[in-house]
Parts: sequence; structure tokens; C-alpha cells
Amino acid sequence: MSTISVVVPAFDDGPMLRECLRLLDTQLRPADEIIVVDNGSDDDTGDVARAAGAIVVVEPLRGIFPAASAGYDAASGDIIARLDADSRPPADWLAHIEAEFTVSHEVGVITGPGDFYDGNPLITWLGENLYIGGYFWFGALWLDNGPVFGSNFAMRREVWQRVRGRVHRSVRRVHDDLDLSLHLPPDVAVRVDETLRVGISARPFATWRGFGRRLGWAFLTFRMNWPEASPRRLRAAREEYRQSHSRHEGDATSAI
Repeated sequence: MSTISVVVPAFDDGPMLRECLRLLDTQLRPADEIIVVDNGSDDDTGDVARAAGAIVVVEPLRGIFPAASAGYDAASGDIIARLDADSRPPADWLAHIEAEFTVSHEVGVITGPGDFYDGNPLITWLGENLYIGGYFWFGALWLDNGPVFGSNFAMRREVWQRVRGRVHRSVRRVHDDLDLSLHLPPDVAVRVDETLRVGISARPFATWRGFGRRLGWAFLTFRMNWPEASPRRLRAAREEYRQSHSRHEGDATSAI
């Protein structure tokens, strides 16, 4: 049976983190370890994490990817699952993740969307349809693979070991899940499971400035990875892998 580490980056998120950790404590399949990365908080984030029995990693370089990558590095589980401090996972979240990895050996990353539990109707519609929905649609088109959604995903530990030295982990304003998606090797399949869902906060989209900031991070991430991660190059690498894999399977069948 695989072990699972849950990584939660947090910055001044004490109240939200307390609820997230409470829900993790009610999982049908408990986490083997929970790592909270305190990203230089001024509130009681670290104390909240310790009180819940989580491992606390301090990452002074502020930014989502610096914090998240510090947590991935510290994780010892076979599977590394990721939530935000304001995520609200259902009770079967980890059981769902474990089951999919157990039966789908070819999958390296599993991800799913989020459902806003706060915010006004307009913000909720824009966030779920334009931002999250648009991210999955455009990401799949660009990548020829599923894009990773950082608030709700899990990856095999060896996947992180392969990409940790290639991603822009020390860049504060990079779109961390998009950057990870762009650096995944062509043999790593991402499964987007619409039934793997968590509650997420509409806080990042509460203002037009916040919404625009997120879009700005996405454009910056694409620019930083151009032209190496252009659609043409990504598709060519994936097609080369498919053909090579098909040849190897054919050779193995002939040898039987």
C-alpha cells in the first residue's frame, strides 16, 4: 500500500488552515503525514499546524511555488497530495486519490477542479467558468495533456524528483501549477478527474485586481518557458514518446 503525504502551503492563513486540517483529520483514508509550509506568516499559522499534529516547514522566500516546492521536498510519501490552506477536501478525497493511483499505474498525476464555497454569484461564476474552466480547457489544448490544478492534485513522488530541478521553484510570481505542468516529461500522464473535487475559496477573485494578478502570473509563466514549452515542441515530444513506447511494446510482444 502506498503512503500519502499532504502538502499545504500557508501564509497568514490561521483560521482557514484550522478548518482545512480539521477536514484532513476526518479523512476515510488518513494521510500518513501532513506538511504545512509556513511561508513567513505573521499570524498563528505555525501554531495552528503544530496543534493539529502537522509537520511544519518554514520557507522564508514568499511565494506559492517556493512554499509548495519546499513541502514537496520534505514529503516522504509515495504520493504527494496538495491542497491550499483554504481548501476544503471531502472525507473521501485521499481514498479517491489512492484508489486511482492503485488501478492506474500509467498515471503520474491526478487532478480535479474546485467548487467555490464563498463569494458572490458573479465572482463564483467567473472563477469557476472563466478561470478554472478556461484553465483546464486551454491547458489541455496547449499541453496535449491534462493541466495540474494546484488547489487539488496529487503526484507520484518520483514525478517531483524528476522535475524539481527544472521548474521555476524560486520565482515568486510564477503560476506554480502551470509551470509544473509545462515541465512534466512526455511519459508522465495527467488525469483530470471531474469527480475529484474540493471546496476552494473565492478570495483570489474577490477583486478585479486579484483576478488580473492571477492571469498575469499565467502569462509570465508561459513567457518564461517559451519556446521550450511551446505547443509544437510539447506535442512533438509526446508523439515521439508514444511512437517509442509503441515500438517497445511491439518488440516485447514479438519476443513472447
